[in-house]
This record gives sequence, structure tokens and C-alpha cells, in this order.
Amino acid sequence: MFGIGSQRAVYAADPTRSRGRLVAETPPAPGRSQFQRDRDRIVHSTAFRRLKHKTQVFVYHEGDHYRTRLTHTLEVAQIARSIARALGLDEDLAEALALAHDLGHPPFGHAGERALDRAMHDHGGFDHNAQSLRAVTQIERRYAEFDGLNLTWETLEGLVKHNGPLTDRAGRPIGRYAEEGLPHAIKAYSALQDLMLWSWPSAEAQVAAISDDIAYDSHDIDDGIRAGLFTLDDLVGIGRVGKAIAEVRGRYPGLERSRETGEVLRRLITAMIEDVVAETERRVAGARPRSVDDVRLAAGPLVAFSPEMAPHDRQVKEFLFKRMYRNDAVMRVMADAEKIVEELFAVYMADIDELPRDWRTGLGADRSRRARRVADFIAGMTDRYAIDEHRRLFDATPELR
Repeated sequence: MFGIGSQRAVYAADPTRSRGRLVAETPPAPGRSQFQRDRDRIVHSTAFRRLKHKTQVFVYHEGDHYRTRLTHTLEVAQIARSIARALGLDEDLAEALALAHDLGHPPFGHAGERALDRAMHDHGGFDHNAQSLRAVTQIERRYAEFDGLNLTWETLEGLVKHNGPLTDRAGRPIGRYAEEGLPHAIKAYSALQDLMLWSWPSAEAQVAAISDDIAYDSHDIDDGIRAGLFTLDDLVGIGRVGKAIAEVRGRYPGLERSRETGEVLRRLITAMIEDVVAETERRVAGARPRSVDDVRLAAGPLVAFSPEMAPHDRQVKEFLFKRMYRNDAVMRVMADAEKIVEELFAVYMADIDELPRDWRTGLGADRSRRARRVADFIAGMTDRYAIDEHRRLFDATPELR
């Protein structure tokens, strides 16, 4: 769908010209596009509902007002729709990708991912982006005729490549996968359907990726202030945030803290969205793509921050890394969370009968197959379920406080 008064860009993904689904299906009802069907299936999935009780930064019991993986996902989707609408892209595809981008996150956020990656070291490692693909193509069991959600090629492509190409044209892994190789889930699915891992994704996928950055930059600041890890005063010298603080304090002197923070962050989000739209329009004018395939074959991303905004994005991430993600109190909780995940993995690997019956059937003697099944089970856990399961299996469980 496109916004009121907006015109579809020639380089937008077109649901009427989708490359289709792995398993052919009847077309959606009139008035409902292929990408709307994808979005709706994602929203109705079990993996999506579980995001409600998965960590963004703070574990669920640390406070009712901190963001969870679900509320973060909804905020990313809102930003993605706004940018897609401004650029004349397919809002439904951008929203579907934003809603699905974190489906593969294990409990306890990146701490859980680190723990699972170490536990899976001898079995191909663990990567939450690859796990998102695994969730929507294999793990979900909702439909009679196929495993997973049977999403369109465009949605799967964007889910896997929203951060850019994974290989060169010869198929050699590049970037973050250059040394360790592609995750098992991506290699396995690529044998079934070619997602053009060497190319850039659609503009809609690029919008979803940069919307994630905008949400992180702004909303993690909000949670960090709420947690008392820092104040707006600590951010006065940090790029565009400092400018927004000066604007708000100049216009509303003496404003109460919660309102001041809200005004600063909404200005920050608006500034970053407007910057992305303007920079994308500038790049499009230079590249002159005439189709979505031209976007895929471009020399670089079309959706990006401007050279002026990019340093701000880096400054905010560096600030949050030091003052929030690596805060001593946060790190203590995350270290305990990693211990929970590692110990659960070890127990299930040692005694597969500790898994529910449906999860332990058909495994055989292959250790890597067993490890992937165990990783799938743990990755699907909420924070609360992981804690409860650890209490069932161990005499002592960290409090995560």
C-alpha cells in the first residue's frame, strides 16, 4: 500500500510481480496483496507473540515500562512504514520485514545469542538473523501444506539480506561471515531457493534495516534514562541529540523530565527519518534505478544516512555501548543470563529426554542435528520460560537482578 497522495516509485517492490512462494498457493483475496499476507502471517505466528517476553536490554521483571523485543519491533515497523510511504515504496513489505527481523532472537537478547553461539561453536554457530529465517521457513507449524509460513521470495530475501550482501558473485562469504562462513540455516535454505545472497536487497528491506538503527538510537536512550544509567545532560555533546536538547530547552525551559525526554526523542526520530528520506532521494537521483532489480544490482545501498547524519549515528551507538550495554549492573545480569542459556544447552545435549516429546523425535545419533534441535528449542524460549526451565533442572538459578 502507498500513502495518501504518494506515488509508487518505479524501483519499489511490486506484490503483483512477486517471485512467488516456495510452495504455490491460491492468490490472496481481492484487495489484499501478497506482502499483506506475509505481514499477517508474521503477526499471527507463535514466534512473534513470544517477543512480548524477550529482552531488549532489560529483563522483563526489571520493570514494566522498559521496551521488550516486541515493543521494539513495533516501533521499528512504525518507522519503516513512515519512510516507505515518503519514498513511494511498498509499505506492507517494509512493515513485514520490520516485524520479522527479530523473530530469531533467543531469550535475554544478545546475551542469549552470545551464549548459544558459544555452545554451537562445533555445530555451525548461532546467528539470530539466520534463526529468523529458520523460524519462518521450518520451525513454525501452523499450516497443513507446508512447514514455516511460506513467505514470498521478497520477504525471505529481505529477512536474510537486510544488512547487505552475504557473499560475492562466486558465492564466497563476505563481511561478518568471511571467516566462519554462512550460518547453517542460510546455507540449507539456499539449496531450496536462491535468494541472490550476493546482491543488495530491495529498498524496502534497506528501509527496515535503517529503521532498526533509528529505533535503537532513540528508544534505548529513553530506557537508559528511565533506568538511571545517564541523563539528558550526559548527551548534550552527542551529535544530533545535543541539538534536539538545545531546541527543547530553548523553547520549553524548566519542562519536567519525562516531557523533556519525549520532546527530545521525537525530534531526534523526525530528524533521522527526514535525513534518510533526503539522502535516499539523492542517491536514487544519481543511480536512476528503473526497477527493484536495479536496486539489487546497485553498487551500494540506496537507503542510508547522509554523510552528516552517519557520524551522529555512530556517536550515539558508542555512547550507548559504554553507558548502557556495558554498564556494570547490566553486564552482571547478562552474565547470569548467559549462564542460564549455556547450562540449559548442556543439560539437553546430555539428556535429550529433558526436551518435550515433540522436540526429541527423529533425531538419531547425529550430534550436530541434536545441537541444532536444542538451539531451536532454546531460541524459541521467552525469558520467563528459560528461567522456569532452569529452576526445574537446577538447584540454584540466578535472580537476574
